[in-house]
Amino acid sequence: MSAPVTILCGELGAGKTTLLSNLLESSDREIAVLVNDVGAVNVDADLVEARTDLTTGEEVLALESGCICCSLGGELSRSVIQLWKEHDFEYLVVEASGVGEPEPIARQFVRGPAGGPYDLDAVVTVVDARRFYDRFASGETDQPDEPPVRQGPDETGSRPLADLLLEQVEFCDLLVVNKCDLVSDDERDRVVALLETLQPRAEVVTTEYGALKPEALLDSERFDLEAAAESAGWKRAIEADDARDEAGAHDDDAHIHDHAHPPERYGIEVDTYHRRRRPLHPGRFAAFLADLPSDLVRAKGLCWIAGRDRQAITMSFAGAETSLEVTGRWIASFSPEHQERYRKSQPDLSWDEEWGDRETRLALIGRHLAMDDLQARLDDCLLTESEMDDDWSSFENPAPTGMGDSVTISSDGDD
Repeated sequence: MSAPVTILCGELGAGKTTLLSNLLESSDREIAVLVNDVGAVNVDADLVEARTDLTTGEEVLALESGCICCSLGGELSRSVIQLWKEHDFEYLVVEASGVGEPEPIARQFVRGPAGGPYDLDAVVTVVDARRFYDRFASGETDQPDEPPVRQGPDETGSRPLADLLLEQVEFCDLLVVNKCDLVSDDERDRVVALLETLQPRAEVVTTEYGALKPEALLDSERFDLEAAAESAGWKRAIEADDARDEAGAHDDDAHIHDHAHPPERYGIEVDTYHRRRRPLHPGRFAAFLADLPSDLVRAKGLCWIAGRDRQAITMSFAGAETSLEVTGRWIASFSPEHQERYRKSQPDLSWDEEWGDRETRLALIGRHLAMDDLQARLDDCLLTESEMDDDWSSFENPAPTGMGDSVTISSDGDD
C-alpha cells in the first residue's frame, strides 16, 4: 500500500519548521519527515530533529546537497524510496527548501520513481503574512533590509526570489498564511484577497505560530497534477481570453476578471495583453521593464522580441524584478513539415499567415492599476511600421538567446 505525502513549501522564515513541529506534536500518526535546506548547515533539519527526538521520536532524513528540486532525478527519489524500504511509517512530509520549486518536486511523486511507493496527497505553501504584505500587497517595492536573492547552485543563480515565492503560491493546494499576529486585520485580508487572485484554486487558511490541526495538512486528497499545473491566476486569465476569442469576441479594450474575485475587492484587477502580431523592440521593452508601476503585482507570459525570432521567451515579473527566459521555440521557426505536424497536434493554436504563432501574450495582475495606461506603454514597445522593415538583428538586444538562458531586469517602479 502506498504512503500518502504532503509537500511543504515556503520561503525561509515563513514558519514551515514551526508548522511541521506542531504537526508532529499533535498528530497520532507515524510520520516520516524528509527535510531539505539550501544552506551548508542544515539548520531546519537540526531544529526538526531536535523537536522530534524530544516528542514523538520520528526519524528525520536530511538532504544536504542543495535544493531538492535540483536533485530530483537522483537524491530525492533515492532518499524517499530508501526511507520507504527501511522504515515503517504511515505518512511522509517533505519540507522543501525556501527556494524549492514545488512542481518538479510534485512530479517525482506522480510520474517519477517515487510514484510507486507514494501517493501525493497535497502541496502546501506557507506564507509569512508580514513579508508578503510588505513585498506584494502594500504597493511599496523597496526592500532595503533584504539583499537581492537568486536561486541557483551558488550566489550566481539567476532566478529572482520574489518570482520563486509566487511560483510556490501558484502551484499548491493549500495556502497557509502564517504569522498573522504581525499584521492588522485589514492587512491580513488584503494578503488573502491577493493570494486568492494569484491562486484561485487553493484553499487559504490563516494562522499564528503555525498552529493548524493535523487534519488540515494530512489526508486531504487535494492534489491533482493537471489542475495544479493550470491553476495559477495568470494562466487562468490567458485561458479566459483565449476562450473569449474562440467565442468571437475581439474587443481589445475588454478586461478579463475572475468573477469569484472581482476587481473592487481591494482594487485587485486581472487583465491580459495579447493579439499583438508585431515584435517588441528590445531596447524599449527593456526600458519599460526597468520602469514598471509599483501597483503591478504579477505579470507573466510569452514575449516575441525582435531579433529573437526563433526563441519563445517567457517574461515573469514579481516584486521589483523581471526575468526573461528562453523556454522554447516558436512553431513558425520550424521547417514547414514540422510546422504542419505541430499545428495538427494543436488545432486551437492561434496562427497568423505571415508570423505564425509569434505574438506577445501576457497576464497582468495589479492593485488600483491603470491597466489602459500600462497596455498603451506596452504598445509603445512594439516595432513601428518603419522599424518592421529594419534589420532586427542590428538592434541592441539584452534578451537571452539559448534554451534555458535568462536575464533579470530590476524595476525602480513609479509612484
